Amino acid sequence: MEEKRTENGVAAMAACYQRFDPAAYLQYNYTPPRADFEREDSIVPWKLACLHRAFNEGDVSGELLVDIGSGPTLYQVLSGCEVFNKVLLTDFLEVNRLELRHWLQDEGGCNLDWTPYLQHVCKLEGRRPSAWTEKAAKLRQVITDILPIDVHRPQPLAHDALPSAGADCLVSCFCLESVSPDLAAFTQALGHIGRLLRPGGHLLLIGALEESYYFGGPGVKIPVVPLNEAQICDSLKESGYTLIRLEVYRLPQDMKVGVDDVAGVFFVKAKKD
Repeated sequence: MEEKRTENGVAAMAACYQRFDPAAYLQYNYTPPRADFEREDSIVPWKLACLHRAFNEGDVSGELLVDIGSGPTLYQVLSGCEVFNKVLLTDFLEVNRLELRHWLQDEGGCNLDWTPYLQHVCKLEGRRPSAWTEKAAKLRQVITDILPIDVHRPQPLAHDALPSAGADCLVSCFCLESVSPDLAAFTQALGHIGRLLRPGGHLLLIGALEESYYFGGPGVKIPVVPLNEAQICDSLKESGYTLIRLEVYRLPQDMKVGVDDVAGVFFVKAKKD
């Protein structure tokens, strides 16, 4: 009975996403004030700093980085592309995969200019901001594919999508809690993506704290599993990960712009047992 209820909830979530609008979502979340590179307390610079640190501490390494549920965004692999020779992007929605392909093929038609993001990460790396063109070229070089994924399936990717040993590192941002009907499904999805990761490989997870909904487009209200720090830690442990670090960002009042009810953002660095 419980399994059937979860299945129904997952199907309902998938139906919600059929009206997802990448252009609106990017406008809501990836422009100022949430992406203000002049402010240290802006959400996006905080996320980029967390990812930069995690990828540059020396313990995250290997050949293959997989981004779980990329959405229409690239910021989450801007540091990782300097560490890994291969980067695989994934998303459930074709509209998001198309958005990413527009950028990858450098053909125009993107709904967001990623240049300020590339410039900011160059600065974090101690490079001149003008090196962003080199970083963009490097990212296009190392992205091997953009594939469909379903984190609610025990095998989220096609069976031949990864080498048999699995990925060396997974990154996932605002995906699992946003596509799961409840905490049990979120925890189960964490376990499913863990099957894509080699033993001892790293998981870098960014997500929403205490959020019950967000808008994926005009009038497209999508439910979210409201998570607290203790639940995240418990879910990681239950799913076979050892927590290395949990960091928390609390939204200043002016970051609450009416497109969700998020209270904060978490960053997790963990290792597969």
